[in-house]
Amino acid sequence: MFNAMFLISKGLEDYMLPCMWKKTFNVECMGCGIQRSIALITKGEFVSAFYMYPAIYTLIGMFAFFLLHLKFQFKIGHKIILGLFILNISIIVISYLIKTF
Repeated sequence: MFNAMFLISKGLEDYMLPCMWKKTFNVECMGCGIQRSIALITKGEFVSAFYMYPAIYTLIGMFAFFLLHLKFQFKIGHKIILGLFILNISIIVISYLIKTF
């Protein structure tokens, strides 16, 4: 199991896309760090992944709930997804502002 996760994380690191916003304007964008955060999760470095991109776990939770909602059509699923979306946007913007200023 560990070897498979290592190979996946190694493969992720080899094919990470550069941030064109950062290359062009020399300033990080609000999505900078998400790829590295996912690579850290596959390595088992969960705390480092959070520090790299604080919204990573809420994003994973939102997408997991979204997939479950597509399958099971929860009665108030759309409201929960909207709430998770607002939570994620808030975390992303606040962490970006803290990191920038």
